[in-house]
Amino acid sequence: MEEWGQVNLKLDEFLKSHKISRSSLSRNGQIHYKQLIKYCNNYMKKVDLNILARICRTIACEISDIIEYDPPKE
Repeated sequence: MEEWGQVNLKLDEFLKSHKISRSSLSRNGQIHYKQLIKYCNNYMKKVDLNILARICRTIACEISDIIEYDPPKE
């Protein structure tokens, strides 16, 4: 982990706990499935705020439901 901490996407956990499929989010949020998989697997280095807005709107969540900040361990 870097000295500043790390931001993690926990979208996949949210989808599973709310029984929402990736394919329905992709379709209803108009997000390319391959791009959505990167968000679900936390492989994003740079996030698109427009995509995050579409995700939140489509699955009716707050940004804090799908993103968390992990501070550095000292």
